[in-house]
Amino acid sequence: MLERLVSQGIRAQPVLDAMAAVPREAFVDEVQSVRAYEDCSLPIGQGQTLSQPYIVARMTELVMAGEPRLTRVLEVGTGSGYQAAVLAQLCQSVFTVERIGAFLEQAKARHRALGLLNIRYMHRDGFKGWPSQAPFEAIVVTAAPDAVPPELKEQLAIGGRLVIPVGAQGGGQKLTVITRLADNEYQTRWYDLVSFVPLLPGSLA
Repeated sequence: MLERLVSQGIRAQPVLDAMAAVPREAFVDEVQSVRAYEDCSLPIGQGQTLSQPYIVARMTELVMAGEPRLTRVLEVGTGSGYQAAVLAQLCQSVFTVERIGAFLEQAKARHRALGLLNIRYMHRDGFKGWPSQAPFEAIVVTAAPDAVPPELKEQLAIGGRLVIPVGAQGGGQKLTVITRLADNEYQTRWYDLVSFVPLLPGSLA
């Protein structure tokens, strides 16, 4: 997997080391474990997926932006817990928000089994982020809204980065990085064309 990631353009060694440190097979059902390292997304139930290794590495590289370590990072869309586990290798504290309670509990169990104790969890609408813990040096969103939620931009620290896929499903989503330059000033850059499940409002029990 690491050789493939390098061939796909992932260059940051801390990101490659983080990907190597997290056993991807621990974040999928046993029937999917033989495919854990394939270059594809995998179903995790309720219409959600675990992103392919390249996308996880690419988003992590954009989140880190060359920094060796970050202090506070928010993830929106815990899902299987894999992206949070990768971020936990690189960040002092990871705050992760998930609208599906069953996913959140499963992710907690997986993280605890791996000894990852620097991740905090919230069951809530991802569009709202986690304002009581803001500001964040970086926010990564693992599902795609049609437009960037303003609440997430507002939870960035000055200089912080929001990494988010934006666009309708099947309609040309773009991996987008928004940097907060000042209180009301943001810079937007667009990267890869991607395909993510939609970011949905509300919470499920």
